[in-house]
Amino acid sequence: MSIDRLPPIPADNWSTEQRACAEEIIAGPRRAVIEPFVPMLRSPELCTHAQRMGEYLRYRSAIGLRLSELAILLTARHWNQQVEWSIHAPIALREGVNPAVVDAISERREPPYEREDERLVHAVVRQSLEDRKVADATWRDAVQAFGEQGVIDLLGIAGYYTLLSFVMNGAQTPPTPGLEMRLAP
Repeated sequence: MSIDRLPPIPADNWSTEQRACAEEIIAGPRRAVIEPFVPMLRSPELCTHAQRMGEYLRYRSAIGLRLSELAILLTARHWNQQVEWSIHAPIALREGVNPAVVDAISERREPPYEREDERLVHAVVRQSLEDRKVADATWRDAVQAFGEQGVIDLLGIAGYYTLLSFVMNGAQTPPTPGLEMRLAP
């Protein structure tokens, strides 16, 4: 079991900058300083910018919640990020991602996509993370399906959740008790 390197800072010990960041997070749709922001609060300006970007990408992206959640799962699985997986797998299921797709991603198998938009999200995210580029045909199909803003938002989601994965994997941030859903390497 890994030890949390950057556990929550008691609110009484927050600096002025940390308090301002935390209050902004609490006032938003998250309603609490949750896992990715617990370690990130050590850098309040980074945390503030990251949480604002994340609020847009998670709640208002041009590709919608179902596809955003799928992209988050693909990114979390790539980085073996158990906190993000444990938060977003239930949301993806609630938003209509097929349980067989979620299971396949968890097990690093090719998902049985029934929806073309989900197959395209998978292709863009996988190619970005594994190949470090998006193939021309995939790009063309994704722009046709989601528009340029949608593709940029999709890439932004994968990049943002890569950032969160780096922070939490480095800090060894544990998931909220009761939400544990460990992923095998």
